[in-house]
Amino acid sequence: MKREEIVTLLPHRPPMLLLDEVVEQDGEAIGHYTVRGDEFFLQGHFPGNPIVPGVILCEILAQSACALMQDHLQAGQLPVYTGLNNTKFRASVRPGETVETRCHIRRAKHPFYFAEGTVRVGERLCMSTEFSFAITDGMEA
Repeated sequence: MKREEIVTLLPHRPPMLLLDEVVEQDGEAIGHYTVRGDEFFLQGHFPGNPIVPGVILCEILAQSACALMQDHLQAGQLPVYTGLNNTKFRASVRPGETVETRCHIRRAKHPFYFAEGTVRVGERLCMSTEFSFAITDGMEA
């Protein structure tokens, strides 16, 4: 799905919508985002040598999980992070690069979902993590 469809699942809007496309394939979400270089998070991180902050890589990965949640999210519900574990940052992501996210749900006990995933640029592993999120009533968050 492209950005127009992603916004029907996620409450995120620019500048915090950090996916260009995402698909679900055999229980795995595969997302892509091309770092343009003009993003707000690059303005001071770091001047003259911009790299995507690790927390933004975590957010891109979490947003890609929306492809797995299409049948679980109802109007007005909000997916929110509840945890990150075993997060490893292995390589930098720079303007002009396209990241590919891959994640899958390991375990679910509604409203909590436990996932793991990676962020890569080509064959280069940039980040890996286990993460969890909860589906909440939009007014609870």
